[in-house]
Parts: sequence; structure tokens; C-alpha cells
Amino acid sequence: MQKINSMRAGLFLLLLMSAFSSTAQQNPFITDMYTADPSAHVWSDGRLYVYASHDIAPPRGCDLMDQYHVYSTDDMINWKDHGEILRASQVPWGRKDGGFMWAPDCVFRKGTYYFYFPHPSGDEWNKTWKIGVATSSSPAGDFKVQGYLPDLESMIDPCVFIDDDGLAYFYYGGGGVCKGGKLMDNMMEIDGTMQPMEGLVDFHEATWVHKKDGVYYLSYSDNNDKDGKHNQMRYATSDSPLGPWTYRGIYMDPTDSYTNHGSIVEYKGQWYAFYHNSALSHHDWLRSICVDKLFYNDDGTIRKVVQTTGK
Repeated sequence: MQKINSMRAGLFLLLLMSAFSSTAQQNPFITDMYTADPSAHVWSDGRLYVYASHDIAPPRGCDLMDQYHVYSTDDMINWKDHGEILRASQVPWGRKDGGFMWAPDCVFRKGTYYFYFPHPSGDEWNKTWKIGVATSSSPAGDFKVQGYLPDLESMIDPCVFIDDDGLAYFYYGGGGVCKGGKLMDNMMEIDGTMQPMEGLVDFHEATWVHKKDGVYYLSYSDNNDKDGKHNQMRYATSDSPLGPWTYRGIYMDPTDSYTNHGSIVEYKGQWYAFYHNSALSHHDWLRSICVDKLFYNDDGTIRKVVQTTGK
């Protein structure tokens, strides 16, 4: 009888462990390829979608990045790979040697999905960045390049925010500069001029804007380089989508990667912070996307995100 009870206990433990492993979020949550720069959005079909850049092995800095992929989930546990949606060879105005498909973003407006991506148009890549726009009637396929936003400076990391009134705002930056402006109704041109986002502290890149309880939050990566640790994720708040901004602090400590790039989104009543690390590869330029829960204090400030891997 004791042996039978022991077997039953062992079986129960095995079933419990199996159930836990099938319902627990794992980080990184994409493990079959290297991904970075997660842009997370919830669309009308009730799924959460993540648009990610792709690190190519063997790495050579970050210039080989290409082939954007899209992933989605309806439970934050099981992720569907919708496959590749765009690569440099499909960009008519892009540099002839491809690569340099860095952090993207995507928005939905009036029946169309707009995918924004940085890509150089010449061999002097750092001087020829353009923000390309591809469109589709589907959130995860058949994107066609329509052109690029005209009359912009050579910068990276596009972010587009649709406000509650339907107006669209565009942000980008890099090298310590962050700018924002209003988009025209065609989503392909800036309405007026881009303006500096004032009030940010130690801005580096990776602009992301979200809104909660009537407050606008602008989050970004900083220039931290201390004790072998690099980008921290900081944020600021405003009562206007274009600032001025009030700096609030650091919401994520450095990962084990040389870079970090994040997005913040609410899904099914829970807020999440997406980011990347190098936990799978242990190489700065072979990164993997992760997600952890994000919480707010009663005064609207963000609590420090607890990373569940890559420490």
C-alpha cells in the first residue's frame, strides 16, 4: 500500500509539474530564432501581436538585421509565429546590400495596418536613414512598401501613437535626440514640423508612447554604461502627446545585452513590459524578446519591472 501511495504521489507531482509548465510564461518567449525590439499591440481580433526585428547569425554587429517577423497570442503563454512580413530586398529605395532593418512599429487606422520601419537608402547608412511605411489589410501578412515619410532627419526607432480622438502622432530618435509630431490623415506625411521632446533625461533611443488614465507616458532606453551593464529603460509623463514631459525615473534595469528596446501595453486587464536580452545566445547582437508584468503605483508612477530571466 505504501508503494502504491508513493506511486500516486509521484504521478500527482508529475501532472502538477506538467500543468505548471504548460501555463507558465517562459522568457525569452521566442526561442527558435533571434529576435529584438518588440513592438506590442492589441488588435480588434482580441489577440496581442508583437512585431520584432531579427538578428542574423553569425552576428556582425547589428548591420545584418533583416526579415521582420510577427507573433501573436491570446493567453500570453502560447505564441503563434505568423512568419516573415518584410525584408530589405523588398524595399525599392533601400541600400543595395540590404540589412539594417532595425526596430519597427505598427498601428491600425481606418481599416489599414501601417508598418513603420527604419532603413537606409545608401551605403552611408548612418546619414541616409529613412522611415519606411508598408501597409496591409491584415495584421500579420501581405505588407507592401508604400514609400517613406518625407523631409525627416536621418534617425531611427519609429513609434506611432493613436490617441483617443483618432489623431495619430509620430516619434523617432537616436543619438540622444527624440522628436515627435502629428501625422497627416494619410499616415504618410508629417502635419507641420517635428519638434524636440522636452524634459527627457539621458535619452538614447527606443521611443515608445502609451496612455493610461488620461496620462501620456514616453518610455525609452538611456545611455547607461557602468560596471559592464548598459541600457536602462526610463520614462516620463505629460498631459499632452507632444509634451513637455516630466521625467519620472527608471522602470527597468539593464539586461545582459548591450542594448534594450521596449514597449508597454495592456492586455486583458494586465499591463506588460516587452524587452529583449541575450539569455539564449550570451552574445550582445543575438538577442531574444521577453515580456514581464508591469505594475503602476496609486500615483501613476511605474514600479520597477522584475525581469524573470537574463539577470
